[in-house]
This record gives sequence, C-alpha cells and structure tokens, in this order.
Amino acid sequence: MKRVLFTLAISSVVFLTSCSSDDDATGTEMDEAIVIDNPASYSFERNGETTVSFGGQTTRILMAQELLGAFTTNTNTAETLKSIYAHEEGAADFEDADLNASDKSLRSKTAASVDYFSTNATDQALIRADFESWIDGQVNDVFTNWNVTAEAGVAGQLADGEKTRYINAQGLEYNQLFAKGLIGALMTDQALNNYLSTAVLDEGSSREDNDAGTVLEGSSYTNMEHKWDEAYGYIYGLNADASNPNADLGADSFLNEYIGKLEEDPDFAGIADEIFQAFKLGRAAIVAGDYDIRDAQAEIIREKISLVPAVRGVFYMQRAKATLADAVPNYASAFHALSEAYGFIYSLRFTRKPGTDAPYFSKEESNELLEELMEDGVNGLWDVEAETIDEICEDIAERFGFTVAQAGE
Repeated sequence: MKRVLFTLAISSVVFLTSCSSDDDATGTEMDEAIVIDNPASYSFERNGETTVSFGGQTTRILMAQELLGAFTTNTNTAETLKSIYAHEEGAADFEDADLNASDKSLRSKTAASVDYFSTNATDQALIRADFESWIDGQVNDVFTNWNVTAEAGVAGQLADGEKTRYINAQGLEYNQLFAKGLIGALMTDQALNNYLSTAVLDEGSSREDNDAGTVLEGSSYTNMEHKWDEAYGYIYGLNADASNPNADLGADSFLNEYIGKLEEDPDFAGIADEIFQAFKLGRAAIVAGDYDIRDAQAEIIREKISLVPAVRGVFYMQRAKATLADAVPNYASAFHALSEAYGFIYSLRFTRKPGTDAPYFSKEESNELLEELMEDGVNGLWDVEAETIDEICEDIAERFGFTVAQAGE
C-alpha cells in the first residue's frame, strides 16, 4: 500500500490516504483516509484544555542554568556544586525556592535514555563521573588558583578583553566542558534517545490508550502526547511563547541557544523551522493516531538536532585556530573556544543517526577526537597545532555531510 501525503496550506490540514490497486477503470480505490490537523503553532487542546505539558524539562533547564552560574563563584565547594547537580527534593541548593522544592535533578537524567543506557549502566556511571570530575577540577584546580595568571602547566586566569577566563593547567574551562557536555548527555540524549524512542512512546498500552483518547489520571493528555511534549520541552522549555519558539531562540544556554546559532549561519538557515515543524507535525500525528508520520518526524528531529554539536564543535575549533595564528595570540579567547568545542565533541556520542540505533560518533570515536585535541604536547591546549584542529574538523564534517568551511565561517 502506498501512503500519500497532501498538505493544504490554507487549512493547515494534512490528509493521508492509502490506496490499493483495483481492476476497475480508475485503477485505484480509497481504503482509508487519515486527517491530521496540523496547527500553525504548537498548541493542542482536549475539551478546551491544553494538552501540552513539559514542566519537568523547564525545571531541569533552570537547574542547569543556576549550576553554571555556581561554577563562577570561587567560594563554592565541590560538595555544594555536586549537591546542585544531584539535587534532592527540599534541599536548599538553588536561589529559586521552586527548584528547591522539586524532586527533579540533573544527575538522574544524565546519560539516562532508554535506547542508549537502559542496559548500559557501566557507561552511564562513567559519564556521570566525568561531570563530577569537572566539578572537582573547577574547585580543586581552578578555584585554588583564582587570582594566579595562567600559563602552560599552571591553572589560573587569563584576560579576554573585558572578560576573564579561568582555566586548568591544560587550558580547559571546566564550566564550558560541563555546559556543552550537558547539551549532549542530558538535553540531546533525553530528547532523541528517550522521549522520541518508540520504546517510550509505545510503552505498554500507550498506543491503545492514545487511540482511545485515554488520558493519564488527573491530566488532560495521553501518555504518548506527554512523552512527545517532554522531548519538545528539552529544546523549548524556557521560551517565553513555547507554542511559537522560533521568535525567541536563545532562551537558554543549551540546545535552544545553539539551534539559534545554526539558524544565523546562511549555510544552515532554515534548520530552526525544520525542527519546529517536525515536532509540531509529529505531535499532530499522535493526536490523529498516525504513528508512521510520527516516527518520520522523529527521524527528522534526530538528524537536525544531531547537527548542533557537530557544527558548533567545528565552528569553535576553526575560530580558535584563527586566533592562535595571530601575531600575538589571545590564548584566553582561543582556549575558551576550544573548551566549548571539547564539550560539543564529547556530546557527539549522544547524537542519533536517522534509521539506526546508534550515534554518528561512538564513545570510542569521540574519545579519540578528544585525545587528539589534547595530545600535541604535554600541556594540552597550549600545544595544540593547526593541523590537528583541521584533522578533527574534517573528521566531524565528513561524518555529518557538511564542509568545514560551511561550519567554520
């Protein structure tokens, strides 16, 4: 059977018809017709009440924002930062009382997707240990040298115009590793490999309940609707108008901001709307009970969001290469960019290649890229060579199907 998709721009309704061969004069006959009401904005209702809900995702993004701020207060202890990361309900970890009252935490959702980590507790533990080691490094290496001028082999501070960068002995900014790593290990992994997973969307009686319009107890939405919305929330959870988020990209420091960065690049312009439209049509398909269209939109989202760490990783490495080539290199600026790139390269293992159950770069491959970045000499980024940067960039660009020039401008 063939499935033909018609989109009527005026009514914003999608008609899906399945046809089969017939021996009559027409050659075909209509077996079924599925109508998808694809709204102009991400707005869905049942009995006059919104069915869109992603409060948990908004909470975690806000927690992550506060944690990044805490990385710049040199009186904080490792215990304080780790408590924010692994928040327990009622603990006074945040300035926001609502966050303190929450039972959500960042650590519990780090490397926690069904598709990648439900049977991989070893890697999950190692990834969480990475984030905790970056906290330890910030406190034990950087905070202790807060007022020391950094140099090769010595942690401390470097002036970057009106800003000050705080780096470890190898030139890495731990807050950038943490922030960009979290884009992969939390936001990307949860959205692409958990909430958009068929194992999650179709768990138990989810399809039957969705077809029957059976909502979760005390809620206005079905389980499947909610899971899709939770993926949406990891991208748009802080937008002032989450139903029309493209007018407000940059609402957080994570996926939302960097989708906006790709949108600003002429070589990737249009990606923000492609992601939004796929989320919206996929959600509308769930309402209509068309799971083929739902899954097709999930594949689009996986492909487009996976581009974010790849493109931005290459962008920051090329920016750093240009800065290091100056007659008087601004090491603070270059190391800041390379630290962002490091976090994005770390995040490549959480991407999802459409049509597969695997990332674009495996754990081993992303680790090899990071080792290559740090191993031109004994002092890490202080010794990195332009040739090494270009080799890493070419490896990433080739795998994702763009050019270094497209990402690096």
